[in-house]
Amino acid sequence: MLDILLPSVIDGLLIGIVYGLVAMGLTLIFGIMNVINLAHGPIIALGMFGVYLLFANLGLNPYVALVVVAAGGLLLGILVYFVAVQRVLNAPHLASLLSTFAVNMVIIGVGTIVLSTNFRNVDYSLGSVTAGPVTTTGTRLAAGGLAILVAILLYLFLRYTRPGKNIRAVANNRQAAELMGIPSGRVLAFSFGIGTMLAAISGGLLATIQPFTILSGGVYELKSFVIVVLGGLGNPLGALLGGLILGLIEGLVPVFMKTTWVPVLEFALFVLILLVRPQGLFGAKQ
Repeated sequence: MLDILLPSVIDGLLIGIVYGLVAMGLTLIFGIMNVINLAHGPIIALGMFGVYLLFANLGLNPYVALVVVAAGGLLLGILVYFVAVQRVLNAPHLASLLSTFAVNMVIIGVGTIVLSTNFRNVDYSLGSVTAGPVTTTGTRLAAGGLAILVAILLYLFLRYTRPGKNIRAVANNRQAAELMGIPSGRVLAFSFGIGTMLAAISGGLLATIQPFTILSGGVYELKSFVIVVLGGLGNPLGALLGGLILGLIEGLVPVFMKTTWVPVLEFALFVLILLVRPQGLFGAKQ
């Protein structure tokens, strides 16, 4: 039994780290500007297609292509902020939800026309890695490792750089930050760009693991909501830990029952956490 459980746990943890990165972009935007980004899913799908197109058409290594996708995600996020988010930032929550949902529908509509809904995959292999009874693919291991690296770099950026400190100041008290000379408008735009960049990077990592379509981002957006509720809205570290929990569920459940039970258990956990501990297992940003 251990020979079955251990590989499932390792695979679950590796995909869970990527899920945590997926949710980190969503919870970062909420924590800084109190906006729930409903365009998160399609942006994940754009990250998938960014890596795929650069690999398939230009022969660029998928992990090098991630750098281009990250830069594109940052610029796209800043554009979306100025076009769809800035004007509704201080409006009721419904306004920002509808605004980002409109961006969601535009991306899906244009993406479906241009890219179709056929499945694609990044046909790139790093072989397999075996350690004792555990064997996993190199691409899954690389995706997990790069997700951890991006999370560490994000932490160091927010903790030790001046732009990162400005973001934290605006998140804590926007009015006080403005009085101290911090341009909150530019900081918020950059923050939204970072959240979008994380979504694009995580999409690119997921593209190296499994097939996808332009609609695939919606699945990961739903998982992101489960994860941020587990970890606490506005808590990036909680998002990473919530992703690990969700990954463990996806790794272990198929060992004991049909895989169709996975989403049932995930959303049952989602409802349970909302009822029992709505601030999340690891607390929420105050």
